[in-house]
Amino acid sequence: MADKDVPPRWDRRMQQRLARGEAAALGELYDRFASLVHSLAHRVLGEEAAADTVTREVFAHIWEHPETYDPKQGNLRSWVAAVVHRLAVQRLRDSETAALPRRSERATEDLERKVSRASAAARADYIVHSMPAPLRAALELAYFQRRDYRQTATDLGVTEDEARRRLRLGLQLLSTAHDTGTPPGYGGAV
Repeated sequence: MADKDVPPRWDRRMQQRLARGEAAALGELYDRFASLVHSLAHRVLGEEAAADTVTREVFAHIWEHPETYDPKQGNLRSWVAAVVHRLAVQRLRDSETAALPRRSERATEDLERKVSRASAAARADYIVHSMPAPLRAALELAYFQRRDYRQTATDLGVTEDEARRRLRLGLQLLSTAHDTGTPPGYGGAV
């Protein structure tokens, strides 16, 4: 039986290749995670150009600092998401701060609320894209297509009890989106 504390072999090999400076490894990593990185950055920042900039910054950080990934803390995908989150939130704070001539207490509170909402939205997006396909399918039917649990069960070809279980578990996962900190599954920041 595999040890759950051991990250997937691909993650370990990728980190080793990046540490050796293999440009092809960065290309593979980009192919695998560019969509995730860009969508999380866009979710936090709300604009395409800023998301493009953060995407470049994330992959530059990964290239320059592959040793900051700790396989014991979680998988590579979670670490990449944590890097995106940290850099995007920092960029959001920097841009909002630059736009304020003088930082008043109210302006600071507004900024922190905006950052908090953007972080929660990015976490929710990450959670939905990371959850198992059966849970994601049930949530999509119920919430985007406005199906009740009976219709969801029929559409998925499962029992009503199974549809309710999937919806409940999916909602429990999504409820963690308002938790502060790094994306689920990665205990340490960058």
